[in-house]
Amino acid sequence: MSDALAPTAGIRLADEQKLAWLRLIRTPRVGPATFIDLIRRFGTASEALNALPDLAAKAGAKAIKVADADIAKREMDALTRGGGDFVCLGEPDYPPALRFGDRPPPVLAIRGDRTALGRDAVAIVGSRNASVAGLKLTAQFARDIGSSDYLIVSGLARGVDSAAHKASIETGTVAVFAGGVDHLYPPENGPLLDAILATGGAAISEMPLGFKPRAQDFPRRNRIVAGMAMGLVVVEAAKRSGSLISARLANEMGRQVFAVPGSPLDPRSEGTNHLIRQGAELARNGADVVAALQPLTDAQGQLSYSLNDSDYETDGYEDNLNQSDREKLQRSLSHAPVDIDDLIRHTDLPAGAVQMLLLEMDLAGTIERHSGNRVSLA
Repeated sequence: MSDALAPTAGIRLADEQKLAWLRLIRTPRVGPATFIDLIRRFGTASEALNALPDLAAKAGAKAIKVADADIAKREMDALTRGGGDFVCLGEPDYPPALRFGDRPPPVLAIRGDRTALGRDAVAIVGSRNASVAGLKLTAQFARDIGSSDYLIVSGLARGVDSAAHKASIETGTVAVFAGGVDHLYPPENGPLLDAILATGGAAISEMPLGFKPRAQDFPRRNRIVAGMAMGLVVVEAAKRSGSLISARLANEMGRQVFAVPGSPLDPRSEGTNHLIRQGAELARNGADVVAALQPLTDAQGQLSYSLNDSDYETDGYEDNLNQSDREKLQRSLSHAPVDIDDLIRHTDLPAGAVQMLLLEMDLAGTIERHSGNRVSLA
């Protein structure tokens, strides 16, 4: 059975295939976008792993160190011993909305009930230093939305996140970690996490086991929170709140963004009020959110996803690529992000050739990937 699969077939990867996927995503310079390109180009994670050294060398990079199989196997075994599992992009239990997000994580570590991830979800985020009124509103939103059969997703942070999880334990909630799924932060939320896992909820992360979150890891966590949800509700957010990053990411992925209005005298409402001015939907209660998302919920079940879908042109263009093609693409790039389609038009190279060259450059660490299918020089 191939590592590349279509989720509509309801196929789960075997352990040896998951091991290859885990090794590929744990390899330096292989991010989610590069991972998907590799699978679509080579068909399986095993074949991609074999091709990595040559691809990086073509772009002039030093030897790339492929993730060690024994280390990846130990991570898999440790997660299994802790009652967890890995869920891979394309498997039936992978979060449905996240499949169509921006650069979805190919592999998620999960503790708890993996079937919970398959439900339509709404994210609730907000201030860590929330007011009593904000916490009360959060709980009411979470209960009302959860009772309408939506999974509640948040980041298990203090304040609004914790209130959202607590209020939706009975209806279903998932906590997204910025560090490894075995590294709880903040530590005082241990009893809350235990309650989530004991009642059919789950905790997930794209990071390796044992990984302690750094400041730069929380936006990655926020990307998953936003990507899992059909809509994102912001309750109390200051002007420079991380919740506004979540709202921006959700908006970029085409998710509905809701904001709960607050007093203009409270700095914790400055961010939410600004979102409303910028076009976010004003949410008075959970019913507003459910009503707005219902048409999207009906359409969600009609979507399909497959890693076998590919824009690559595999008619031997790899054999015809030369140094002048690489230099032409290099000259077309700058430190300002540019759409890949624009690169294809500008260079007049085949789409597959541009994708292949970008893949080489990505593995060499000379480009960066951005939202909206854009790239720039690193």
